[in-house]
Amino acid sequence: MATDYGYDSGLGFPETVRRHRVPAGLRAPFEGRTWREFGYVLLSLPISIVMFTYAVTMISLGAGLLVTFLGIPVFAAGLAGCRGLGALERARARGLLGLEVGDPEPLRVRKSGFMAWIGAVLKSGTAWRTLLYSVVHLPWAIFSFAVAVNFWVYGWALLTYPLWFWVFPAYVGQDGLQLYGDETHHVYLNNPFEIGVTALVGLLFTLATPWIVRALTTVDRVMVHGLLGPTRLSARVVELESDRGVVVDTAAADLRRIERDLHDGAQARLVALAMDLGLAKEKLTEDPAAAARMVDEAHGEVKTALQELRDLARGIHPAVLTDRGLDAALSAVASRCTVPVQVEVDLPARPAPAIEGIAYFTVSELLQNISKHSRATFAAVDVWRVENRLMLQVVDNGVGGADVSSGSGLTGLAERLDAVDGILVVDSPVGGPTRVTAELPWRSERV
Repeated sequence: MATDYGYDSGLGFPETVRRHRVPAGLRAPFEGRTWREFGYVLLSLPISIVMFTYAVTMISLGAGLLVTFLGIPVFAAGLAGCRGLGALERARARGLLGLEVGDPEPLRVRKSGFMAWIGAVLKSGTAWRTLLYSVVHLPWAIFSFAVAVNFWVYGWALLTYPLWFWVFPAYVGQDGLQLYGDETHHVYLNNPFEIGVTALVGLLFTLATPWIVRALTTVDRVMVHGLLGPTRLSARVVELESDRGVVVDTAAADLRRIERDLHDGAQARLVALAMDLGLAKEKLTEDPAAAARMVDEAHGEVKTALQELRDLARGIHPAVLTDRGLDAALSAVASRCTVPVQVEVDLPARPAPAIEGIAYFTVSELLQNISKHSRATFAAVDVWRVENRLMLQVVDNGVGGADVSSGSGLTGLAERLDAVDGILVVDSPVGGPTRVTAELPWRSERV
């Protein structure tokens, strides 16, 4: 077995790439994955019998008792038990099949009390899908168990036949394994050629069995993922809840930043300005020259405070972006970058203000990173539209090494884009160049 080292493009860490000298078809019968999948098929039959029996018994009992008050609680208890069995099946699939399936949406009980719990269980789509899984999985478990066990047993038995064919003449009283027999004719596999052919057939069965088992467990993977995992709607709800939390946290961080900038910058400067003007007022009659000098200094402080307020307002939402759009706003940002930046914006129309603002701040943040960390001599910004997506790309010829997973500003930028169904892709090998591509949903400006 040879070992090479490469890079995992998703994580940025080196990963080990193994190259086996033995072909996959010959390795398969001895690999751990094959034995785990075979164990999964063997366990599926007894577990499916238990699940089927439980589901049918509880649902039938609940349906039979619907004429009384006990029917609905029994029905709900049966569905709740199915949810528990579904959790065990997901754990078994993770352990033996390596199937990463998320947990479905939790049971949402909006009010306290036993009746509220019953109503939540009866409305739970997860419980009903698990009930369906418990019913339909039994026939498949019987079929896959029979196929897998027969191929496995016959394959290894025929492959090892040269080692145990002597059992027949010694203990059974016949020449070998009987291939055919009736009242007058009997065909036994007892000469070296027939024994060798039998072993060859067993080898073919043995080599084919792992792939047959893998195909059988593929159906199990589909059933577990489709019936026991979260639905697309619930996964989308969880994603939106997470994105909402990111948006709230980002807005709170922006408010704290604005408050800090006002308190430490313009506000402190204005307080000092008021004090200087007060002193100048007192000295106006006593020492007009000193008062004039203090007023002149205060005038300079006013200019500085106004510039800080402009910069702060630009950081919130620049007026040029509202008035003239992305092209002019990005050109203004590029002019303040420490390296020459080429800006090209090719958009048929202006996107929605929210998307336009996120695009502006994304490019602004990336250009700030170039100014601070890249040591580049050139950068380029391209903005264009592809179908219903707004594409941004910022390229520089700096030292590279940027990584989204390192917890830097790129991480927060990726989270902000993800909150609006956007994507941030960073390609920054050590030594450069760095290419950052952002993708945002396109929503047209409402007139």
